Formats: sequence, C-alpha cells, structure tokens
Amino acid sequence: VQLQASGGGLVQAGDSLRLSCAASGRTFSSYAMGWFRQAPGKEREFVATINWSGRSTDYAASGKGRFTISRDNAKNTVYLQMNSLKPEDTAVYYCAASSGPITRVDTWYDYWGMGTLVTVSS
Repeated sequence: VQLQASGGGLVQAGDSLRLSCAASGRTFSSYAMGWFRQAPGKEREFVATINWSGRSTDYAASGKGRFTISRDNAKNTVYLQMNSLKPEDTAVYYCAASSGPITRVDTWYDYWGMGTLVTVSS
C-alpha cells in the first residue's frame, strides 16, 4: 500500500483544514487507518484512527471535538477534518495503514505516507 497525504498549508488560528490521504492498492478497505503528527523538535504523536469500515474511531485528547477522521473506501481515501486550529497543531501530518485493529501505537502501522505540513499562525 502506498499512501500520499495532501491538504496541508498555512492557516490562521481558528481556521479549518481537511487533510486527505490517498492509498494505492485494492485492499485499502481492509486496513485501519491513522493520522499522526510530528511538530518541530518533538516526537511523533497519535492524532486519530479509524477502522476498516469507518464505524469505529479514536482520537487523541488534543483533537477530540475539533478533528474528525473519516474514510471513503470507494475512493481509497481517508480524511482528517481539522477545525478550530491552534498554533500548537502546527506539525507534519502523516497518514498510516495498519493491517490490525485500530490502534494509537505507531509501531503497529505497516505503511506510512510522506506527510503534509500544517502551519497554524496565531
């Protein structure tokens, strides 16, 4: 599975962005998908995850209520809708695919995209 994240950019605090992650391969619907982020000088951290059907999701506390993960298996794409963005959301955002159940643990993910930069100015 190859993953390509897009949709990042420079926005102001309070704005919204929708990240997309397009996957190659016909088995996309069998993977749980996750979003992670890495801010400058910090370790990569979990943001959100969604199971293969889209019926089960999990969020980090930092994004709960502001971020929504969704997927369209017909389009082989997973999304991360980010609202009410804050300067502390500034990071490179990565999408990842896991052949197991949804998980917050990055080492359980089998495939990773290149990342897309989100910069939130105050």
